[in-house]
Amino acid sequence: MTAKLVPELNVDNLERALAFYVDLAGFRIRYERPEDRFAYLERDGAELMMEETFGPGRRWHPAPLEHPYGRGINFQIEITGLRALHDRLREASCSFILDLEEKWYRVGDHDEGQRQFVVVDPDGYLLRFCEDID
Repeated sequence: MTAKLVPELNVDNLERALAFYVDLAGFRIRYERPEDRFAYLERDGAELMMEETFGPGRRWHPAPLEHPYGRGINFQIEITGLRALHDRLREASCSFILDLEEKWYRVGDHDEGQRQFVVVDPDGYLLRFCEDID
């Protein structure tokens, strides 16, 4: 069973994207279609698809794509092991937009806290990894 919403990200180079998402960010490949330059990934219930922008197979591009592809969007991904992931990405010299912080947000009539950071993937997508503060 897949999630009700699964973003599909265009990437310049599938191997480079998988090196980031799988080797560094801890996602696992659920399945892939190498002939289409496509992979379906999962981590802690968060799912996403990725495909090479100009690879074989069907591609839907309503306008010309320019790097960075992730302009104007960030994905919040709730995970376990946030600090370990933060440290691993920092050691790999990834580009951070927001370093690890604790932030409280108003939700209805109360506040909820989360630890979070925002990192840029190799294709310019912003990933806000977070975990709840008890």
